[in-house]
Parts: sequence; C-alpha cells; structure tokens
Amino acid sequence: MSLEKSLLAAQGYIELEMPVEALAELDVLPPEQRDSEEALQIRLFILMKTQRWGSAHEVCSLIRTLYPEGPAGYIHGAFCLHEHGRTLEARDLLLSGPASLASEATYFYNLGCYCAVLGDLDAAREYVTTSCQMDEKFSQIAKLDPDLKEIRDNL
Repeated sequence: MSLEKSLLAAQGYIELEMPVEALAELDVLPPEQRDSEEALQIRLFILMKTQRWGSAHEVCSLIRTLYPEGPAGYIHGAFCLHEHGRTLEARDLLLSGPASLASEATYFYNLGCYCAVLGDLDAAREYVTTSCQMDEKFSQIAKLDPDLKEIRDNL
C-alpha cells in the first residue's frame, strides 16, 4: 500500500476512535515511510489523544532529530513533559527550540502556562498576552486553563 493510502486509512481509524488499528496501519509502513514527517505527526496525534505521554515524547524526540526546524517536536514534546509533571524541562525544551517557533502562537501560550505553573507570573502574563495577540482563540482558552488560574484575572 502506498504511503498516502496508509495515512488515509490511519486517519479513518482515528475518526472511528480506533487508535490501535490506526497505529497498526502506520506500523506496516517501510521504515523510510514510517519516519516521514506526515506519518510521525499522525502517530504523535494518536499517542497524545490516548494520553500515552511517554511514547508520544519519544516520537517528538525523533521528529526533532529528523525535522529540527519544525515546531511539532518542540511544542508537543514540551507538552508531553508537562503532562508528566516535568514542567521545568518542558519550558527549557521550548526555549531551546529553533527561531521559527517565534511565529507560533501555541509556543508562547504553552510557555505562559509553564511559567505560571513554575511561579514566574510576570513572564507567564507576557507570553500568554503575546499568544492572544497572535491568535485570539487563546483568549478564550486562557479563561478555562487550570495552568493559568494564578494570572487569569490579570490577562
């Protein structure tokens, strides 16, 4: 089966809430296709959706190695660390990423969340404000995010 057909099949299984079958579709791909950015992104989505944070973080590490300029390996990798209670490492991972992350509103939003959890409330407000200026959807998300409870009234 071609890469495109396997990716479509995996996406179909995801829509049907069948993550095991979706991962199986990706597992039968030859290694060079299995490590394509598209296949890795779908694998990552499945693992995060099923809250398999350790496995998802491993995929993020591979994405950062193979595609170091892309945002996914950093943004999602940091989120996986944060979900494991490793928020300081999550913040540091984002800060170590490529300059291209500065064009991602999610980058600033997540930095704001991690700083808030770590107690750096001034930096948290600054990062979240930047993310909201870049994409107004983050204004609504911030109103409900438990990570931002300490700064919610000052946003």
